[in-house]
Amino acid sequence: MKAAVVPRIGGKWEVKEIQSPEPSANQVLIKIHASGLCYTDVHITEGRLPIPIEFPRTLGHEPAGEIVAVGEGVISRKVGDKVGVPWVQASCGRCEWCLRGKPMFCAQQIGTGIGIQGSHAEYMVAYADATMLLPDGLAYEQAAPVFCAGYTVWSGLRWANPKPHERIAVVGIGGLGHLALQYSKAAGFDTIAITHSKDKEELAHKLGADVVVSDGQGLRGAGGADVILATSNSYKAAADTLRGLRPDGRLMFIGGSDEPFTIPSPGEFLANRHQIIGSSQNGREYLYEALDYVAKGKVKVMAETFPLDDIADAYEKVANGKVRFRAVINA
Repeated sequence: MKAAVVPRIGGKWEVKEIQSPEPSANQVLIKIHASGLCYTDVHITEGRLPIPIEFPRTLGHEPAGEIVAVGEGVISRKVGDKVGVPWVQASCGRCEWCLRGKPMFCAQQIGTGIGIQGSHAEYMVAYADATMLLPDGLAYEQAAPVFCAGYTVWSGLRWANPKPHERIAVVGIGGLGHLALQYSKAAGFDTIAITHSKDKEELAHKLGADVVVSDGQGLRGAGGADVILATSNSYKAAADTLRGLRPDGRLMFIGGSDEPFTIPSPGEFLANRHQIIGSSQNGREYLYEALDYVAKGKVKVMAETFPLDDIADAYEKVANGKVRFRAVINA
């Protein structure tokens, strides 16, 4: 089969013919129809994740496809099922976090594209219990980015636990942010977009923003927000939005950055009882909900598609911020 292989940290992506995998016990074999190329793939390639990763490796953790074979012991999935696979596939099952039902904190977790080969290939194996059935009628190209980007965004919003009549702001209208605006509006919240890009203002309104402002001061002038979803890779921009965070407000970090984060006004931060919360992918129910919104047409992934043979070019576009807004590989 064809697969994109990263030979080493910092190496150039190459499409090669490699042996097709076979599912072991409790695993399934998936024919990949769409595989989202996430900026985390860039972090992995550049060696910027604080976890050991063996190379050469096939990356990809936003897969959507069809099960074509099942391994011994699989009873919950069958050939022909349309599925996707999130980041965390399996865990040790024995540590405190696994016993608490929080496998995302397990130090021995098996991550898609990390502990097991990823989805930038014609086929991949996955643990059957990790797979999620796709809603009827949901296109593979729409489903794939939900397994990281959509899941992450919706998890962050849900974990912020917004109350009725609270206001949601999104900073960074990119690969995550364009989804965050839509999820917030679909859930019924007043939604504010924060962007310095004038060319994104009209689009932000179309995606669900009731108000568009350029910075934290503009957010404060618009009445502020109770929850801010920081989706950009700029912590400086996120820190600036604290000026518009209402009392008891929550700043949710759901986009990664190497920048230090500095609270601009610690006294105001304390007096207003602000919270800063990190969030990635949380409960499985949030993945179900994230997919359901897309399947019902309330959220639409904006993506550029590329054939597997052109994945090196797609990677360069993602790495250089030239994709608007997600990249999807058709295997």
